Amino acid sequence: MSKIVLITKHEFLAVVRRKSFVIMTLLFPVLALIAMGVFQVIENMGDDTEELTTIGYVDEIGIFIDDTEQANITLVNYNSQDEAQSALIDGDVKEYFVIPANYVTTGLISRFTLERELEPPGETRWVMESFLLENLLRGETSQQIAERVKNPMWLETTRLTETGEIASEQGGFASFLVPYIFGILLLVSIFTSSGYLLQGLGEEKENRIMEILLSSVSPQQLITGKVIGLGAAGLVQILVWLVSAPLLVNLASSTIGGFISQIQIPANFVAFGTVYFILGYLIYAVLMAGVGSISPTAREGQQMSVLFTLFGVAPFWLMPLLMQHPDHVLARILTIFPLTAPLSVMLRMGLADIEVWEIVASISLLIISIVVGLWFSAKVFRTYLLMYGKRPNLKEVMKSIRSA
Repeated sequence: MSKIVLITKHEFLAVVRRKSFVIMTLLFPVLALIAMGVFQVIENMGDDTEELTTIGYVDEIGIFIDDTEQANITLVNYNSQDEAQSALIDGDVKEYFVIPANYVTTGLISRFTLERELEPPGETRWVMESFLLENLLRGETSQQIAERVKNPMWLETTRLTETGEIASEQGGFASFLVPYIFGILLLVSIFTSSGYLLQGLGEEKENRIMEILLSSVSPQQLITGKVIGLGAAGLVQILVWLVSAPLLVNLASSTIGGFISQIQIPANFVAFGTVYFILGYLIYAVLMAGVGSISPTAREGQQMSVLFTLFGVAPFWLMPLLMQHPDHVLARILTIFPLTAPLSVMLRMGLADIEVWEIVASISLLIISIVVGLWFSAKVFRTYLLMYGKRPNLKEVMKSIRSA
């Protein structure tokens, strides 16, 4: 046990003293603080007066004359397209659009601009639509109905509990933001910590340091100490992020407000984040240990580990499905499958309530997978750790495990 503690301490200190580890640990809270500071500076420097924009239009029907003042945009009527185009080139208008004679039938509007853009700005589109609606409805209905047609609905959704009371966690994009960001950080920490294990094993094999280490400790003690030490370092990183997240959200809500003030952190966020980091790290660590044992070089081991990485980020590929249908059967499978469970749980926490049986099944399968993976990796570790040169194929590995 003393040897395991010694190895654990060495690996833990070796990681936490790395500049890259310290920078990565502090990067998230520091960047958040910098972003809040920059926002405040920009807001204080901002001019209270909004820039007025002029947009030209050509009315080939002859009925679009009213409501030419929209927000901070002024619409100027031109008699012909040539006249509007000259105004655009001379800089008198920012852009112009043409309402053709058959517009009522086709609904087609031709817009012309000098700017290169992916799509029209949202404000410009809104001003054009409001202008067209105002004139189309003029004389056909009351002004009140016309305004309601332009803005038919302001939707406000309230989530209730089963007893009819207003739920404390309302959901929406604001509540999804923190779990989403933390899910990314969780994967980064898991893969970084397990990657250190893989890299360390590969380098120690290449440098023949492994032979010296195994003369003093057993393979089981070595792998156990490495896994615990690197996992402890990763846990420190995760805890820093978990503790700083509520503090940063509260600070941003009080200083920035607006959308930030609507951000909600699930009540079980810290507990789930800690549990799934520990289990997620362990499952990937034992897999990386097995890969590092059979890989002749550190680089080849990292190439083989890409397969695990693809599984880990798979929930990101299915993000549209998860956002639209968080309770879909595929979302439940991703929650239960050990390699995708850590990220899937974090993402679904911000989208919907996860059933208790899913959490129990997810954690149980993770623990079982860790135990089986540890047994598998220990046998591979003991058999191939001192083997150099050609990497054994799957058939040779399975044969060695059966005879071990």
